[in-house]
Amino acid sequence: MGEVIVSMRGICKSFPGVKALDDASFKLRSGEVMALLGENGAGKSTLVKVLSGVYARDSGEMEIFGRPVGDLTPKQAQEAGVAIIHQELNMCSHLTVAENIFLGREKTRLGVLSNARMEAEAAKILRELKVDISPSQVVGELTISKQQMVEIAKALSANAKILIMDEPTSSLTAKEIADLFRIIRALKENGCGIVYISHRLDELQHVADRVTIMRDGQFVFAAPFADTTIDQIITHMVGREIKEKYPRVPHEQGKEIFAVRGLNAGRLVRDISFSLYEGEVVGLAGLVGAGRTETTRAVFGVDKKEGGEILLDGRQLKIKRPRDAIRAGVVLAPEDRKKDGLCTKLSVRQNIALPNLDLICNKLGIIRRRREEKLCREAVAGLGIRVANVDADAANLSGGNQQKVVVGKWLARKSRVVIFDEPTRGIDVAAKVEIYNIINDLKRRGIAVMFVSSEMPEIMGIADRILVMCDGRVTGEVMARETTQSEILTLATRFESKMGG
Repeated sequence: MGEVIVSMRGICKSFPGVKALDDASFKLRSGEVMALLGENGAGKSTLVKVLSGVYARDSGEMEIFGRPVGDLTPKQAQEAGVAIIHQELNMCSHLTVAENIFLGREKTRLGVLSNARMEAEAAKILRELKVDISPSQVVGELTISKQQMVEIAKALSANAKILIMDEPTSSLTAKEIADLFRIIRALKENGCGIVYISHRLDELQHVADRVTIMRDGQFVFAAPFADTTIDQIITHMVGREIKEKYPRVPHEQGKEIFAVRGLNAGRLVRDISFSLYEGEVVGLAGLVGAGRTETTRAVFGVDKKEGGEILLDGRQLKIKRPRDAIRAGVVLAPEDRKKDGLCTKLSVRQNIALPNLDLICNKLGIIRRRREEKLCREAVAGLGIRVANVDADAANLSGGNQQKVVVGKWLARKSRVVIFDEPTRGIDVAAKVEIYNIINDLKRRGIAVMFVSSEMPEIMGIADRILVMCDGRVTGEVMARETTQSEILTLATRFESKMGG
């Protein structure tokens, strides 16, 4: 590792009702991967947004390559060698790879836009990354992993030497993660300093040189990764020891509540059948593209069904749209909470109240404010949603608290069946345990729970029973306490001999 290329000291930043950074400090060296860790709301994203010019700091000092700098604009940060790859990729899907790489820095010849020159330079960078992507391909046609590689190529084209990666592996397969790690190692060898933000602590052993941990907007710990353990990292992150990563609650299985029979919807939902029981948590496992999310969307009425039956307490339901499922007591916390689960431009109060207007309005359609206040107050208190007040914007909450708002609006309805799709994606270890405890509470109350997860230790640790999917079909069913990761993976890759239910 080389010289210090970023130094941030005494950085403070406040938003209405929230002090996001409180005397925070941070250092990054050339040729190192610095894992920036902390719970949701710890201040990680705010800190790197100050560095990348998105936010102006309230106070504090910052140096880049040894030179003091004032508040930067995003363009000035880019010119200083800073690039950020956000968790939600910031691409123009209708433009080509080359056009995205040089967006805002277009190449011209004699004053005329030169696509040929941009494509040639883009091809050179992509070859250096050993990435098989055509510069002329439209970005919207690429997979998420390849779009991420385009973002990295864009950073390199701007001569970035300080690269910030925010949850870079959250939507990638194992092979795609291996490719990303290969590129990260190559960037390190070329002297690039990388800030790596991730809640997947187990992957740090493959890339991290050092760790910096934040809590409540402050710097609390920094050390070489080799000198720390995962348990020590978690303790520093949450300020206390977490004894049980997967708190499973024993509960006797009750009667069948919910059943799906012969469900078909598109290519990835073929003849799906399963049952959910009172007080039981069922995990839905499988690799990317297995059809798990598509199954939950078809059940909830988001995607059109081509056939099959859905039954609640033995009575067939007619679910043509999400409203039908909600009224029947079947609800979904979707995979993309910001896009499909929340209205980020609305307040916490409005997000919780919106799907429950039928519960809080009188016969004239006028909201009964006392009832609304009670419903929102109980949801916030019951789930421990950390928010200054219920009128705060949902967009300003941490990922874990946003997920709780999504869950809270459904629990207010006393739903019978709750389906979670990747409920812990992108949230920290302590927030994950809180989500698991919410699932356990539903289980105690006799509610049938199904959840989709790409993390096998999680699905084995929380579920009672696991359904495994491959290529749009259920290929196996196992009891969580009796199975192994190897058995689940075997079922998840069983492209032949598929079973119907």
